[in-house]
Amino acid sequence: MAFFLSIMKWNKYSQKVTQNASQPAAQAMLHAIGLSEEDLKKPLLGIASTGYEGNPCNMHLNLLAQSVKYGVNVSGGVGLIFNTIGVSDGISMGTQGMRFSLPSRDLIADSMETVVEAMSYDGLATVVGCDKNMPGAIMAMLRLNRPSIMVYGGTIEAGILGNKKLDVVSAFEAWGQKLSGEINEKEYKDVIQNACPGAGACGGMYTANTMATSIEALGLSLPFNASNPAVSARKEGECVDAGKALMELIKKDIKPLDILTKKSLENAITVVIALGGSTNAVLHYLAIAKEAGIKFDLSDFQRISDGTPLIADLKPSGKYLLEDLHKAGGTPSVLKYLLDKGYLHGDCLTVTGKTLAENLEGVRSIIEQDQEVIKEIENPIKDSGHIRILFGNLAIEGAVAKITGKEGLFFKGPAKVFNSEEEANLDIASGKIEKGDVIVIRYEGPKGGPGMPEMLKPTAAIMGAGLGKEVALLTDGRFSGGSHGFVVGHISPEAQVGGLIAIVENGDLIEIDAVKNTITLVLDQEVIDDRKKHWIQPGLKAKKGTLYKYAQSVSSASKGCITD
Repeated sequence: MAFFLSIMKWNKYSQKVTQNASQPAAQAMLHAIGLSEEDLKKPLLGIASTGYEGNPCNMHLNLLAQSVKYGVNVSGGVGLIFNTIGVSDGISMGTQGMRFSLPSRDLIADSMETVVEAMSYDGLATVVGCDKNMPGAIMAMLRLNRPSIMVYGGTIEAGILGNKKLDVVSAFEAWGQKLSGEINEKEYKDVIQNACPGAGACGGMYTANTMATSIEALGLSLPFNASNPAVSARKEGECVDAGKALMELIKKDIKPLDILTKKSLENAITVVIALGGSTNAVLHYLAIAKEAGIKFDLSDFQRISDGTPLIADLKPSGKYLLEDLHKAGGTPSVLKYLLDKGYLHGDCLTVTGKTLAENLEGVRSIIEQDQEVIKEIENPIKDSGHIRILFGNLAIEGAVAKITGKEGLFFKGPAKVFNSEEEANLDIASGKIEKGDVIVIRYEGPKGGPGMPEMLKPTAAIMGAGLGKEVALLTDGRFSGGSHGFVVGHISPEAQVGGLIAIVENGDLIEIDAVKNTITLVLDQEVIDDRKKHWIQPGLKAKKGTLYKYAQSVSSASKGCITD
């Protein structure tokens, strides 16, 4: 046991681990799974896979987990794979199933924490794919604070139809184009059948790729892990390297809370802003900061967004996919450029055991390469960030807007109010939305949804119908990373708890100012007070089970929808 005990000196759980390893029942059961007496002297490392067959983002992860295990084993450890859940946002989008998406983040974190604690594993590798997998994994890693590394399964290849590249959002927007008569049924089906060619997460700068690229900047995954495509020749070898890196973290006593600091969080959010990432990053990094015990709130997002230009021409608002960025130099080349320009803290520790700046030594800046994905900071797509944190009487705790500037910076119009996404989708599908409308979708927040579903279907339909610059959409729910247009989500307080969004009526004027960062219900205070007196709180939609428990425990979106 000498080697085992020396390895375990770092771990505050070492006494428990040692005791467990010496228990006769534990030894007998570990022998039963094929471990030798020599193996029991080695670190036991959990490898958590969110792999399952039902989603392209996750369908290949169990195979990648085997490669991580190989890397652990050849480096002197014992890798033990376990599985946890995943939810496909794309498949559940626009259905009742989407209400389970955000809660799955916390279930993933809870289940990873549970297995590693119960089994007394010495470290953790997480092999993840779809949107909520990554923040859930990082939250678990921080709670456990044992040597850990995240492995992203990678982005999907582009679908091809004729000379046009497609992705999953193309399918949603094609639905809007079909409704508006721009394309026929056959053209619609051609898009659907060609949008997603195989394994990997949604190809644009949507939530999965947003979280993966920013977590690489955060320092909790290996260089190139984020941009390296799912089906590339390098992915399997990268997973082996991750297993080897985890063993080095064990030996060097480097834990997640040594890596995640306020400065590394600032690096992550800077990358979210520079690349035009998903508004979901706001929710997830609020929760991640909470797990790390770091004060980081909505004002930090606005501060970083104010000082960081949008430089990536990536979908959904741009032209290119993450595979294009990888071909142009990959995530490290973008980090190198941002570091050279003074936007990143280079002294932050990473899972390589080196600082971010040391990882980027010898990497060519993406701006030095022949590419069109990333613009020069001196000539950006937008001088400041696309994520805007709005406050006003309609969102006294804050709201999150995704505004690139292409859709304008100011919108004022009459409200069209819906008490569910389904109601809104019906009106959009039947052509009842007019230019100038402000669509308000409420009772879709963390408690009201429950589960704060994403609104990709209505936003994609609006874009597909050619109304992206003519209609605004507000909700106490969230948006997919694929959503774009004049959209504002995360309105807090939500309708379910009596936020002002609950008393908006059809025809009320709403004003959104993405320069002043305000969102206002233009209504006399006397009228507002009178409506509040007559508002009656509805009962929770869920009466039992997971969603009922979630609605009872979840915080507001302004605090990251945390459940503990």
